[in-house]
Amino acid sequence: MIDTSINSQLPERAILVGLITQQQNETKAKEYLDELAFLADTAGAVTYKMFLQRLDYPNPRTYVGKGKLEEICNYVEENEIELAIFDDDLTSKQVANLENELKIKILDRTSLILDIFAKRAQTANAKTQVELAQYQYLLPRLTRMWTHLERQRGGIGMRGPGETQIETDRRIILDKISRLKTELANIDRQKSIQRKNRGKLTRVALVGYTNVGKSTLMNLLSKSDVFAENKLFATLDTTVRKVIIDNLPFLLTDTVGFIRKLPTHLVNSFKSTLDEVRDADILLHVVDISHPQFEEQIEVVNKTLSEICGDTSEKKMITVFNKIDAFSYTPKDDDDLTPRTKENIPLCELEASWKRRLQNEECIFISAKKQINIDKLKEILYLKAKEVHTMRFPYNDFLFQKYDQELDQ
Repeated sequence: MIDTSINSQLPERAILVGLITQQQNETKAKEYLDELAFLADTAGAVTYKMFLQRLDYPNPRTYVGKGKLEEICNYVEENEIELAIFDDDLTSKQVANLENELKIKILDRTSLILDIFAKRAQTANAKTQVELAQYQYLLPRLTRMWTHLERQRGGIGMRGPGETQIETDRRIILDKISRLKTELANIDRQKSIQRKNRGKLTRVALVGYTNVGKSTLMNLLSKSDVFAENKLFATLDTTVRKVIIDNLPFLLTDTVGFIRKLPTHLVNSFKSTLDEVRDADILLHVVDISHPQFEEQIEVVNKTLSEICGDTSEKKMITVFNKIDAFSYTPKDDDDLTPRTKENIPLCELEASWKRRLQNEECIFISAKKQINIDKLKEILYLKAKEVHTMRFPYNDFLFQKYDQELDQ
């Protein structure tokens, strides 16, 4: 697998750079930088400062303006910064110019996510998907790479007559992309056979934004030990567990989390992993209700789901608002006549509001960490899974009586 960014054992000193544009106001730009800081922390970097500039559009040469670049350059020199991370995708020209000006390593949001993916990938499937995404990212940026990639496959006979180095590297990367796509197609066929071999069980998939508590909920429902931590993209490899609630067994799948500004080619690379979502009968959409921007996260997930699955209206959806134990709000004083903001809304109002809004879907507020309302969630999940099962197998293919029912008879 090729290396895109952070490798050292010691945390690297980093700065973050973003723009306030017509498409994103100052509030949203700051939110994106906060998330970028979380990504940087997940990758192993320490954020020293965030820089924001108001521009109509990114400077085609250096992303930021001349004055802001000079301010960044002075800060980098004074504080021995090793890494600058930009919140949007950079062109090869911008990266080359920024490296020349700042004399440090330059990353954009996509390359940072790719670095995290590369560290998180454990299975052959995930590693192949990450490598494919890396090469697809590098292909349009070859003008700055000059890595002499032919050495990886032997230099003799690799260069055609009249080819420049950049053309050779491009051809080699295209060959690698083609080979990785073939490997993924083979893995996809194997996984398709595995899914068929799982038989007639109802399939439930956990979906949601990254770091909303899907793996914690997975461990709770399946009584397993799936890796979970307070980091972005803690789960990259799809995990499937058999779960039994009362007298009904079903399959529960934990999937990779989604995130804002996730590049299309990255989604495409992980489509074989996300086939579990496409084939699921029921989707458990987990939401972090304690996050200030949880509504935007819901929109991101729904948009990504529509890209993966197309029309999701045929799938049964249960929206699970998690982390109610971490939820907080600021009550307004009685004499405060200013308009109420979303920070002033208590949990009970949010719950009533979302239940009205999602009247055609199931919706529940829980805490997986504190195990609050988990029995109610199991009850809802049981009814939905049983509905799928009895529609598919009206003659009750393997539902059995509960143990206590047998005793009563």
